[in-house]
Amino acid sequence: MLRKKIAAATAVGVAVALALAGCGVSGGTSSSSSAKSITVLVEAGGHAELQPIADQYTKDTGTKVTFVELPYNGLYNRVNSELSTGSISFDVAALDAIWLPAFAAGLQPLNSMYTSEVKSDNFPAVVQEAKVGDNYVGMPAFANSEILYYRTDLFNDAANQAAFKAKYGYDLKPPTTWQQYSDVAEFFTKDGMYGAPLPGAVETQYLATLSQAGEKNMVLNAAGTKSTLGDAASLKALDYYTSLAKYGPSGAAAVDWNAAQNLYNQGKAAMMLFWAHAYRQIPTSAPVYGKTGVAPMIAGPGGIAGVPGPFYLSIPKQAAHQAASTAFVKYAYDHNALSAKTSLGLVARISALKQYADKPGYEAYGPMVTTLSAPGTVTRPANANWQNIVNNVLVPMIQKSLQPGADNAALLKSASDQIDQIVQQ
Repeated sequence: MLRKKIAAATAVGVAVALALAGCGVSGGTSSSSSAKSITVLVEAGGHAELQPIADQYTKDTGTKVTFVELPYNGLYNRVNSELSTGSISFDVAALDAIWLPAFAAGLQPLNSMYTSEVKSDNFPAVVQEAKVGDNYVGMPAFANSEILYYRTDLFNDAANQAAFKAKYGYDLKPPTTWQQYSDVAEFFTKDGMYGAPLPGAVETQYLATLSQAGEKNMVLNAAGTKSTLGDAASLKALDYYTSLAKYGPSGAAAVDWNAAQNLYNQGKAAMMLFWAHAYRQIPTSAPVYGKTGVAPMIAGPGGIAGVPGPFYLSIPKQAAHQAASTAFVKYAYDHNALSAKTSLGLVARISALKQYADKPGYEAYGPMVTTLSAPGTVTRPANANWQNIVNNVLVPMIQKSLQPGADNAALLKSASDQIDQIVQQ
């Protein structure tokens, strides 16, 4: 998976340390773009996306690109440690969007790369998440979003179509609304089959539901100084989210992304809301291989909405080869479409997605474009405390909401109070 929970981070301390490191004189030893090699830190799941770009870059320029591949938590910890101390061993890093606010003080501004053409060829949320304060501190490497997966064999079955219409009064089809998703999930939850697994051990599906409910400021107000949880949209979203638990296996609070994906791939679920990259991960031996359709994220009262999941290429201020690093980052953006042919097939640019959207094997591209372009899709807060909020407030709140008799309004109020304490420290 490209997104897993980071080990508990002291985000405020990180931000302070980076601010101090960012004030120092650059530790770089060379500004030449003719460096013979550069080192790129990358998360294990995203290495394959960058390899074809690196291969072509070496062929075109003669500069060797060496990847240091780390697990998700390990990448965060490595970058955190080196930026905080100013002892930098890498030239470029592929960073999750949610890390940029904590690391921004130690990253090179890339404002000159954000031309009008670049902004128009990327989703608004992806452009927004790259900017921390006055500076863009990463160039889009690949984007992601949850979309709808559904079993075409089950949806196209004549008996299922007749029974569904008899019960609900409309045709069985890929759901587009909250009500339709609930109806279809309910219909298929029978005879050992689940309608849709609910990943209660992660936060992003609830956050997508929050945006679908019409919330425009996700969890924090625009200034990042106070929680928005506890308002009408957040309660509507949590009530709907928890109502879906009965259409998946018991113990939804312990279901993470891997468990949800496995249930679907094993043929035990009729639908799932999941990251777009998983479409190309369905094993050829799986009972759902060749029987999976994809569609945009479902819509709530606020319309279609998903949670953007971009990664960016960033350059530390104290990297040894500034010009060479900048040249590679620009090259990687210009040749972003090369990543389409990798195992996950993740790209960032809208033009790259549209270039492949109609080709076999890239069926997830169209739904991802629709979801990430939707007005209801908003970014997670650009706040250095965000991972602390996720780990210590949001996930525990979601898990508690899935327990019998949970008082969702009270849980949201308690979570809001905890978040206020975190951001106002």
